[in-house]
Amino acid sequence: SSRPRLRVNPGFQGQLKLYEAMGCAVDTSSILYKRYRLEMLSERFSEPQDLPREVFAVDPTTICQTLNTEVLYRCRKCRRALFRSSSILSHAEGIGPTAFAHKRITDSARLSGNGQEKCTSYFIEPVQWMEPALLGVMEGQLLCPKCTSKLGSFSWRGDQCSCGRWVTPAFQIHKSRVDEVRTLPVGNFQTAKT
Repeated sequence: SSRPRLRVNPGFQGQLKLYEAMGCAVDTSSILYKRYRLEMLSERFSEPQDLPREVFAVDPTTICQTLNTEVLYRCRKCRRALFRSSSILSHAEGIGPTAFAHKRITDSARLSGNGQEKCTSYFIEPVQWMEPALLGVMEGQLLCPKCTSKLGSFSWRGDQCSCGRWVTPAFQIHKSRVDEVRTLPVGNFQTAKT
């Protein structure tokens, strides 16, 4: 009250809101926390050289195959396990292609969409197999570590989702390049969903 021009730091307010959204506890497995941590890293590093190990999700090929309710995503070409559903960082759906019309779309017929376009990519947290591609560069392609087919791209500055939302940082895997593999509750059989 003695200094009405002083305000609470907006970064601190954001941290308090995040803390409240996580139920007043720090949950490092929360999607909200993972996205916040990546955003802070992208602001801090101009060219990421040494990323903390805890930023990377564990490579699914190094985990014991046990019965799990998590969905596994594999390369469509060579079937190598790439990431688990817990690595997907969801985002609020954007308003569709019209959100970036000033940059990419000029045909007015294509702008008349209903704004409910679906996301054609998964935005995930970095996985251990991505580390060599991420170090020292701000953006590039994400290639399968086994067959080197193109899976998507990454950018520490962010990238556009097909739904119109800008995601920062962006580790984007195209849905058409991976298959979902769900474990059946009975036995050790797996089913692939494309």
